[in-house]
Amino acid sequence: MRILILDLDTLRPDHLGCYGYHRNTSPNIDRIANEGVRFNQYYCSDAPCLPSRAGLMSGRFGIKTGVVGHGGTAADMRIEGYTRGFRDYMAYHSLPALLRQAGLRSVSVSPFAERHGAWWFHAGFTEFYNTGKGGMESAEEITPTALDWIRHNAETDNWMLHVNYWDPHTPYRAPAEFGNPFKDDPLPEWLTEETFIKHRAMVGPHTSREINMYDSQTNPRFPRHPGELKDMEDLRIMIDGYDCGIRYMDEHIGRLFDEINKRTSLDDVMIIITSDHGENIGEFGIYGEHATADAITPHIPMIIRLPGSKTPRVDNGLHYQLDLAPTLAEMLHINPSRSWDGASYYKTLTDGEDCGRRYLVLSQCAHVCQRGVRFKDWMYVRTYHDGYHLFPDEMLFNTKSDPHEERDEASENPAVCEEAKCLLSDWLDKMMSENPTAVDPLWTVMSEGGPFHARGELQRYLKRLEATDRAWAVPELKRRHPQELKG
Repeated sequence: MRILILDLDTLRPDHLGCYGYHRNTSPNIDRIANEGVRFNQYYCSDAPCLPSRAGLMSGRFGIKTGVVGHGGTAADMRIEGYTRGFRDYMAYHSLPALLRQAGLRSVSVSPFAERHGAWWFHAGFTEFYNTGKGGMESAEEITPTALDWIRHNAETDNWMLHVNYWDPHTPYRAPAEFGNPFKDDPLPEWLTEETFIKHRAMVGPHTSREINMYDSQTNPRFPRHPGELKDMEDLRIMIDGYDCGIRYMDEHIGRLFDEINKRTSLDDVMIIITSDHGENIGEFGIYGEHATADAITPHIPMIIRLPGSKTPRVDNGLHYQLDLAPTLAEMLHINPSRSWDGASYYKTLTDGEDCGRRYLVLSQCAHVCQRGVRFKDWMYVRTYHDGYHLFPDEMLFNTKSDPHEERDEASENPAVCEEAKCLLSDWLDKMMSENPTAVDPLWTVMSEGGPFHARGELQRYLKRLEATDRAWAVPELKRRHPQELKG
């Protein structure tokens, strides 16, 4: 068995051709989608980067690992305590450890562990190559290491190669010489001038007037990434920057495919293409950030092509990224870990069977503190800390009729909100019953001053709002966050 896992940071599905995007961003990814299974409703359980990959690698929800944020206590995996053996949980139950148990040489090309100080990410890998820039790499700095490994090892059997690209992540970084293949393509239809004018009036980090989180500063190294969106032309720079990152990365993915084909047959390799999270590109007025627990940030692509497969298939069931480990366990005839929260969808890959879940609970505690429930056609979002975006306590969106979450229907559908709250409560009861001595890490984040990327920023941001004709928001932000005004 040979497996190639392409872990493509910050890649939202609806900006890929195979998911219906009108721009030609992903010809090499599309090629694999046209021969395998494309999952339409695939989500990370805990967003963004660090919590998501903790879920992928551990097979467990953030409420169990403790990793739900980007700083503070909730950025570290919980200490196992007296139950810890000679090695820890990840040494035996991580996704790479599973593959080693099946006899595969597991290899990673990624700077992720160093970026977040998440050294558990290496657990189970036979080899790992840190490309050294903490996620600021461009594809040309990742590809040579991956190609070198392929040249020396692709002809052998029983390996898994994990390659982590970062080009769609902020700041958008495709080299200037790459040009702009999308300069004549229209913008996404929903981003009209009327919508953009509404966004200009919104408040919160990474909204159109503060792309640099809390201000409009720019870095000359990244001309594709503006500091503020003043008009539709700036909006085009932003959208084109993201899409160029995808296309540039896709071309490098094509180089990996070509090199594998030189050494062995690409048809004999299982290919998995996915991401850690998506990206807000206008949703809630947020641009160039992955800041919410809704149907946008946690929504990720998942494309799996089994060896020898040439028949495309689409699956519309609800799945988590942490379902991958038990799926591979079933494929490799290995008993799944009893500690995993994931559920196998292997029969979806082989027989097209519907293995989707009834609902999903999604978490975000790095930029805001939210939990969302994705069920039926609905996305329910409960906000505990608004990250200075003035979100209401609860929001409800119809994912079919309103895919970009422009119309909050919570007040019109109280019964649907009640159903979502019951599902969230049931899930929380189950999670806490399985961790009877643990504390819900969402409340740990709240007790430590709120989400990491909002912590200590309110005073500075209030001054920014007063200086940019949005002083109307200052009293409400002060009312919501009195503790953050002290000291």
